[in-house]
Amino acid sequence: MGFDTSGLLPLSDALQGMLEQLACCCDSEQQPLPEGLGRVLASDIASPLAVPPFDNSAMDGYAVRLADLASGTPLIMAGKAFAGQPYQGEWPAGHCVRIMTGAPVPAGTDAVVMQEETQADGDRITFLAQPEPGQNIRRTGSDIGKGACVLQAGTRLTPREMPLLASLGIATVPVRRPLKVAIFSTGDELKPVGTPLAHGDIYDSNRYGVRAMLARLGCDCLDLGIIPDDPAQLRAAFIRADEEADVLITTGGVSVGEADFTKQLLDELGEIGFWKLAIKPGKPFAFGRLPRAWFFGLPGNPVSAMVTFDQLVQPALAKLAGQRFERPLQLQAIAAEPLKKSPGRLDFQRGIMSQGPNGLEVRSTGSQDSAVFSSLSQANCYIVLERERGRVAVGETVTVEPFGGLLL
Repeated sequence: MGFDTSGLLPLSDALQGMLEQLACCCDSEQQPLPEGLGRVLASDIASPLAVPPFDNSAMDGYAVRLADLASGTPLIMAGKAFAGQPYQGEWPAGHCVRIMTGAPVPAGTDAVVMQEETQADGDRITFLAQPEPGQNIRRTGSDIGKGACVLQAGTRLTPREMPLLASLGIATVPVRRPLKVAIFSTGDELKPVGTPLAHGDIYDSNRYGVRAMLARLGCDCLDLGIIPDDPAQLRAAFIRADEEADVLITTGGVSVGEADFTKQLLDELGEIGFWKLAIKPGKPFAFGRLPRAWFFGLPGNPVSAMVTFDQLVQPALAKLAGQRFERPLQLQAIAAEPLKKSPGRLDFQRGIMSQGPNGLEVRSTGSQDSAVFSSLSQANCYIVLERERGRVAVGETVTVEPFGGLLL
């Protein structure tokens, strides 16, 4: 797989090297529009009609011809136009048409004068302002031209896109099938929630975080549960995941302990691009390929698992699913308190950003130990501290990355 595993790999190099090997693996299918929510478009969507489909009024007021206003005398109201009920009568010279927002403008209309700029005396309408040509008229196709691309392939459909597609009369959409992801946790010490703990046991928490993030990404999840540190059971789980899923994600078992069999199994069953990342938290991380499925091995510490999923696995799954992915927004903020940091690794500290008297400021959530999950649950952003940076003093500028939809 071409990764240099001799040292700590920078996050950007790891991500680039990984994405270069991945391609969309999800076939396309047609789905009714309501079923497309959360799915990824398989092809561009071109508008089958112009929006708006006809010239219409942007205001409640009066449709006028500028020549009729030249004399400065009141105009006689010839009739009314409503949305869905166009005016279809005669429009003699010296007359205007009462019109409501969204109604088609009568043929020959030069402008619409809003009702606040008029005075009515029965059917006689006095105009208090001289309109500009085209004023308050929404022209045909001024929003979307017929045949224009309204959504690009790779767009994940959210509630923002659904009314747009419906407004174009699009009843079915070409979407990618959901990515199928198998997951399991490894470790003899892990126990299911709701069961008593013996001395030395802990509850399996990582799998719940991974499942929740996969749900946010629209993936189908095959949950294989907890697999003990037993080579035969791990091998069976790897083989089942490879047969039934596009991707396998595990938590734990990717460090260098005597009971960590992941590297051994990847060497045996597939290919391995195995590295240690120059980030904190999340140094141990595995990427590889089984005969059919891709593999991502997350660290066992809960914060490390969430951070590496967010920063590395999320963009990788997006590419496999055919989704266009944009890197998260990063902002500059002022440190409101000292931050501990040792040079050597890119550090994703958990922080709380807020608007201070002098602009955006950020403070730590407390302990940054990768086993302290409360530091992540209380945060609303990462404080991204550069690899070679050391301690941060109060008032220094730092980079913050607000949590996106995956963690909110």
